[in-house]
Amino acid sequence: MTRAHPHEQALAPTGAPGRLSRRSDRTLRQAQDRPCEAVPRSRLTQSRADRSQADRSQALSAHTRLRFLPLSASARPHELATQRGIAQRLAVLLGCAFEGDQDPAAPAGEAAYLVPNETLTSLDAARRHGIHGEGDLFGGVVPAPFVATKTITHPLVGHGAVAPDGWQPAFGERVEPAVLPGWSAFSAEDARAAARRLLPGGPVRVKLAEGIGGSGQWVVRDEAELDAGLARLDAGGLAARGVVLERNVLDPRTFSIGLLHAGSLCASYFGTQRTTLNRHGQEVYGGSSITVVRGGFDALEQRIGDDADVRRALALARIYHSAALACFAGMFASRCNYDVIQGRDAGGRPLAGVLEQSWRLGGASGAELLALQALRDDPALDTVRACTVEAHGALRAPPAGATVFYAGVDPHVGPITKYALIEDHADPRTAD
Repeated sequence: MTRAHPHEQALAPTGAPGRLSRRSDRTLRQAQDRPCEAVPRSRLTQSRADRSQADRSQALSAHTRLRFLPLSASARPHELATQRGIAQRLAVLLGCAFEGDQDPAAPAGEAAYLVPNETLTSLDAARRHGIHGEGDLFGGVVPAPFVATKTITHPLVGHGAVAPDGWQPAFGERVEPAVLPGWSAFSAEDARAAARRLLPGGPVRVKLAEGIGGSGQWVVRDEAELDAGLARLDAGGLAARGVVLERNVLDPRTFSIGLLHAGSLCASYFGTQRTTLNRHGQEVYGGSSITVVRGGFDALEQRIGDDADVRRALALARIYHSAALACFAGMFASRCNYDVIQGRDAGGRPLAGVLEQSWRLGGASGAELLALQALRDDPALDTVRACTVEAHGALRAPPAGATVFYAGVDPHVGPITKYALIEDHADPRTAD
């Protein structure tokens, strides 16, 4: 799951999504009042230690080795620690030996399942690392760098607009009904043209292509504010990476829709994000709560219940997902996450659309991992609720049963505790 998006206000409720079972298909709104609570370890059917000794005949992956692939040069210590921890536990899930880091600059060596912390942005680079399909990694591979950014979400302002090599106009056409009104631009002139089209309808949000957690974004209400923001950007960087200009959303509610393949195990989920305050009092990502279902998007649709907003979020995410696979030749992903926002524009008109994609480890991946492990450990289980928490400030002991990925003082963000836990099971064996 990607970071929370500050469309004027906090994007997501602080509660967790509700339990879904055959006895009671409660709506997500009703259940969001429940706090994030751990399930006692005694309710999990098999420990990690037991799983690490499992017979290879029951392994989920054909690979016997797993390595972490640190592609992001800008990852902070708490992020790297969390990502390595997820990779190590994923090895246990898949039945692989964890072999630490793989040097991004070195030849692949012996074949291994890889867990990169960024989307691989070249098919050739993926092959050099021994990645040929979704069974070889937890993440994604795309044919060009821009495909891994949020600029693919919107079309260009015209046929003569500046575009990176490999730009696919067909993608923008296919996802138009599934995204907010907006355009992507790779020059200041094209950005101004996009703003002139959007501003008559209200404020416009400008987003840098690679911004995370709401960083690299600002809202403009006229062309002067846009020009002031563009003046701070490097022209070469704008041409290489681009910006997004889209309708600003008020009263936002953001859902995350995910699809996971971990070896032979497939699961999907819906969820929400929470925000918290960092040491400077700024609103930042605070965690995710997800409801994970065994099977793909079809299975997820059957278990959502009657929450129309979640159903709409899933429908929009599926349009985006299918368009990406159809339009970007050679891409594949075993970890897919789509952030879908719903709200209104300045005139009160309803808005809904996919904000961006994530084909790499994300903020919800700790919860994804624990849910996958629960599904692996109990073949009769078909729905799991899990959450991640990122708590800034004085270090506090996490709840009993939590899996802690980081608890310390990061030089960039200060004291932070990051953990994941299973919240609840919807057990088909006890449901009516």
